[in-house]
Amino acid sequence: MKQAKGYFGRRKNVWTIAKNAVEKAMSYSYRDRRAKKRTFRTLWITRINAGARQHGMSYSQFMGSLKKSGIELNRKVLADLAMNHPEAFEAIVKKVK
Repeated sequence: MKQAKGYFGRRKNVWTIAKNAVEKAMSYSYRDRRAKKRTFRTLWITRINAGARQHGMSYSQFMGSLKKSGIELNRKVLADLAMNHPEAFEAIVKKVK
């Protein structure tokens, strides 16, 4: 019942309904802790792709040449550079080309 605190209607004070609501919420939270990692990866890939296309490269070309050139930056860092520091991202693109 403590975990159902804040729920609306009978979900907060009727045992069976509250138990079912809490169990469902727990299963959603378990599932979405894993899904969050996937959604962030897609967001990072989208941002890197947008930044790379501004400099005339596709995402796959950029990542392929990044690996060949030996630059080991992960997608999270690259996406941050593409969004917040475009001049640094441009320097990486020029080094990769």
